[in-house]
Amino acid sequence: MAPKAGVSHSATTKRKGVPSEKQHGDSRAKKAKFVEDEVESDSESGEELAEMPSRLKADYESKKLRDNGEASASNGQNSRENHLKQKQLAQERKAAKPLADEVARAKKLWERLRRKSHVPKEERLQLVDELYGIITGRVKDFVLKHDAVRAVQTAIKYSTPTQRKQIAKELAGTYAQLAESRYAKFLIGKLLVQNDDEIRDLIVPEFYGKVRKLINHSEASWILDDVYRGVATKEQKARLLREWYGPEFAIFQQTGEGEVTADLSKIFAAEPSKRAVVMRYLFDMANNLIQKKLTGFTILHDAMLQYFLNLKPESEELKEFVEVIKGDEAGDLLKNMAFTKSGARLVCLLLANGGAKDRKQILKTYKDTFQLMAADQHAHMIILAAYDTIDDTVLVSKTIFPEILGKSEGTDAENVVFIANDLNARITVCYLFEGMTRSLFPASHAADLEILKEIHEIRQKTSKKDAEIRRKELVGGMSLQLLAAVAAAPKELVATSFGCQFATDVLLSAVGDKKSALEAIASTAGGDPTPVVQDDMPFTPLPHISLTPFGGKMFKTLIAGGRFDKEAGAVKRVDPPLEFADILYPVIKEHAVQWAVGPSSFTIVGLLEAPDFSSKQELLDTLKASKKLLQKAATEETAYQQARDEAAKAKDEAAKAKGEKAKKGKKAPKQDVPKSKGNQGTKLILDMLKKA
Repeated sequence: MAPKAGVSHSATTKRKGVPSEKQHGDSRAKKAKFVEDEVESDSESGEELAEMPSRLKADYESKKLRDNGEASASNGQNSRENHLKQKQLAQERKAAKPLADEVARAKKLWERLRRKSHVPKEERLQLVDELYGIITGRVKDFVLKHDAVRAVQTAIKYSTPTQRKQIAKELAGTYAQLAESRYAKFLIGKLLVQNDDEIRDLIVPEFYGKVRKLINHSEASWILDDVYRGVATKEQKARLLREWYGPEFAIFQQTGEGEVTADLSKIFAAEPSKRAVVMRYLFDMANNLIQKKLTGFTILHDAMLQYFLNLKPESEELKEFVEVIKGDEAGDLLKNMAFTKSGARLVCLLLANGGAKDRKQILKTYKDTFQLMAADQHAHMIILAAYDTIDDTVLVSKTIFPEILGKSEGTDAENVVFIANDLNARITVCYLFEGMTRSLFPASHAADLEILKEIHEIRQKTSKKDAEIRRKELVGGMSLQLLAAVAAAPKELVATSFGCQFATDVLLSAVGDKKSALEAIASTAGGDPTPVVQDDMPFTPLPHISLTPFGGKMFKTLIAGGRFDKEAGAVKRVDPPLEFADILYPVIKEHAVQWAVGPSSFTIVGLLEAPDFSSKQELLDTLKASKKLLQKAATEETAYQQARDEAAKAKDEAAKAKGEKAKKGKKAPKQDVPKSKGNQGTKLILDMLKKA
């Protein structure tokens, strides 16, 4: 290859860093002298070599053989024999280690036990007993060896509660050391995963006073956080978190009968003088982990929330703290915070207290993450906070809705069906329609309501746009996609109670042409509602929608054209009206009587009460022709009532069998009110027929 233009041939052929011939000569001379000295030393210490420990002797012989092997290889001699000798010496050196035979046998047992499906139960019990015989009394020696610790983990996997406690007690005093081990740290998880309170109370206290050291350790930090997040009690969490507040909280653990608290506001209320020192120490610990990119710890997020809640508004500490969070350019900190309880609350408060630029930056950080956040127990709250605090609704609509709903109308129906049926994701859509209702926020999401109330108080000072205007603009931004999804997948939506609630919210509150979506929902009511049971069917078909309580409730609400307003005492109809009665009736016209005597009889009641129903007289005539059937359904016990009575009877019999008696001093139980029998909706229909 020709040298490059402008570069001399000598420059291209000369290699940088290659030693000269003189340097080679010097190095060979030095090496020869070193070998000569070593040989003389060996000859002088021949007698000492015989008295040398076996392990050191094996190392020495291995080194000597390796040197001789290199020499013989250079002279062209056979190196296979040297290789075998080296292998033999390696085995001897390994056998000279403490517990070599026991470790070897334990590894053999582990190799057999780990293939669970290939080992019969009786043989597995024998192998486990033999393994426990080997490790009992020597667990500490086994767990710090990377190959032997796996055998101990397998022993714990198949152990009895007594055996687990025995191992846990034998390891007492070493758990902090084990947490720092690359391999032994998993043993702690194996012991704690069984949810044994005695073992938990043995392990967790050994981390007291060592939190600062362990949280900065590459191996121990994750074990510490797993223990904090997953198994520690409320008091144990408080003790671990308090160590973020200063050395004195680590050295002097709180004693006595008083409650151990990690709430900084309570600590400062009792000792105001500690505020400056504690806040600086807490900030430094948190900032240290953030700069190291170790931002996924739950204990870190809890500590950061405590710090933020005790900052003074518009203080330099607050500005510094916000800049640290914003300074994480990769956004890992905010993304990790979204998926923990304290972290999500902190992000919500940052959105509520921040300015327009801060909110925009936070929203930008979560790009391509909103779909995952929507289905998370904690992260979905950040989406709700964005709805309630960011005045730029166009930005919110373009950033969030395409991710959680899909990027095109009508083609992402499956995505919308998933959102409608997910306990958390449904809130991110229905919240804009229903607000803070109990049906949307069950008891499991009570914490969501507390955060929303907190946000609403703050946004009065930090947001300029009216809350109702903001909500309507956001509803307008998602309506077309939701209506298209309801029209595309009506059967999938009405198959569940959540799906029916979702479809009802969309049809009542969305903005735009609803005709196609209404017709699609009405089409799901077609067919004979009479239940059919066949023994020879390979699977149980889905029941007709009229046989489900949530289906009948959805149709009744849509026919009424709005939800019942308790304050007004009447249905608050939407504008423009849905006129769903005229859309539904042609679909169920053929089976109207079966609807009137079935579980969804109130759907027929709704049709007769609807002010915009044009075929009311026709329906009345159809029902009058089957008056005897209606009277029978109104008096006979329904299937639901039979099941209810049978359950109550079984409960009473069980109580009598146990011989339960009313305790003295307690009020006598209230007498059961006689429960009416018969279809209540059918009774109302008969009353309407009398008045017609």
